[in-house]
Amino acid sequence: MKLILRADIENLGHLGDIVEVKPGYGRNYLIPQDLAMLATPANLRAFELERKKLQARMDEIRAAASVLAEKLQDFVLTIEMRVGENDKLYGSVTTSMIGELLNEQGIEIDRHHILLDGAIRTLGEHVVRARLHTDIIPTFTVKVVSEDKSHLGEETAAE
Repeated sequence: MKLILRADIENLGHLGDIVEVKPGYGRNYLIPQDLAMLATPANLRAFELERKKLQARMDEIRAAASVLAEKLQDFVLTIEMRVGENDKLYGSVTTSMIGELLNEQGIEIDRHHILLDGAIRTLGEHVVRARLHTDIIPTFTVKVVSEDKSHLGEETAAE
């Protein structure tokens, strides 16, 4: 199935590209999500008329992602977790936790855009990536600390 892309799609192509995809992917995902349209002569003419508007929208999204990437670049997010023996975490730090805490800090990122290489199950600093746009992937630091040790530190500081 030949389609004209109406947006940049990771691992597929950029706005305006004519791509060949499997019929189910095109019919069930790309076309209903308004990410692509069938590559017919009539649609090619219609797309050329609409290209400037779509390109402006994509540029706007890319600019917003760049601003957010600059904000994230030197950001350190501290997460307090319960730990057991040998400083091993109960559970792990998830993309949902990271996304929720970032939103509380005023940085709006969907949890699906946060990229973890593996589950975070240890204390310390971990580098995390966020895919804000197909070609904008900033990194930031997630610092995992123990709940217990931080409370002990507050008590000694108060005394």
